[in-house]
Amino acid sequence: MDRETRLKRLHFRAHHRGTKEADLLIGGFFDAHGAGWSEAEMALFEELIEEQDVDIMAWAMATQVAPARYEGSILAALKVLNYVPVAD
Repeated sequence: MDRETRLKRLHFRAHHRGTKEADLLIGGFFDAHGAGWSEAEMALFEELIEEQDVDIMAWAMATQVAPARYEGSILAALKVLNYVPVAD
C-alpha cells in the first residue's frame, strides 16, 4: 500500500473510534503528527490503534503504564495532549 493510501486509512481509523472522546484524542493526535511519521512510526501507530480506546486514553493521560513496545516517539507525543481541540 502506498504512503498516501496508508495515511488516509489511518486518518479514518483514528477519527472513527466509537466515542467522541476517543475520536478527539486519537484523531487529533493523528492530525497533529501523522503526516510527519516514518514508516516505522506509522506501523507502530497501526498497532497502537488496535488497542482498546480506554487503554490508549489512559496511556495518553499517564493513568496507566503503556506496554514497553509502545515506548518511544509516538507515546511521548501522545502524552503531551496539546493536540486535543478544546471548545471555548
